Amino acid sequence: MALFDFASFVDDLATASGKAILPFFRTSLTASDKGGRGGVFDPVTEADKAGESAMRHLIKRAFPSHGIVGEEYGVEQADAEYVWVLDPIDGTRGFISGLPSWGTLIGLTRNGRPCYGMMHQPFTRERFSGDGGKALYRGPMGGGEPGERRLRTRRCASLAEATLSSTSPHAFPTAEEGEAFARLAQGARNVRYGADCYAYCMVAAGHIDLVVEAGLAPYDIVALIPIIEGAGGIVTTWDGGDPARGGRILAAGDKRVHEEAMRVLAG
Repeated sequence: MALFDFASFVDDLATASGKAILPFFRTSLTASDKGGRGGVFDPVTEADKAGESAMRHLIKRAFPSHGIVGEEYGVEQADAEYVWVLDPIDGTRGFISGLPSWGTLIGLTRNGRPCYGMMHQPFTRERFSGDGGKALYRGPMGGGEPGERRLRTRRCASLAEATLSSTSPHAFPTAEEGEAFARLAQGARNVRYGADCYAYCMVAAGHIDLVVEAGLAPYDIVALIPIIEGAGGIVTTWDGGDPARGGRILAAGDKRVHEEAMRVLAG
């Protein structure tokens, strides 16, 4: 099946997960703490579970031979040629706080390599998608009317010109990683926190230049890689390696600032 056909199916997954998740947003929903990430509050809600269940149901019905890796319900057929990598709510802490800084991440890998991804924000009705060769935004335009446009990263020659984002300066699993990020933040022109997956999409859209995080799982990043690369950006680990397995992630819109950021993070 061509990736164009997968793109249409991903739209169906986004619609189904959005319908499952939105009834919980800005309600008196409670969250439990999964833990397991260095003692940092890692919440999960019924909305997370409902969103992933809806997507898994559609995938199993349409593509029973495909694998699935999901944040809430684990791994099935991880050695399949095609594997779906799902995070129903990336940014659950924002979700339970009533902030629209969260999104549903739907990624697809072929033979272990990310080949298609979408970030869907059902509350704001925005969809960011990419296949590594191009990236697209669909949603409200400048005047509020719905539309679509190609995504392109912006030029940024140096850290001194860069807008840098991370979920939190306190979310790095080790002191060494926190210190490395602090060095980077000190040299950036502008630093913003709390955007979760939205920050990566803003790199693709040309509004943010760098995103730096650590301790990520594959479902936190796989869907975002084809979007940023399709918009002309670059995503690697801090040392320039493969980001598809998560870990220490560095995303940039311009290779020049990416190279400088790697040097600073290395100390």
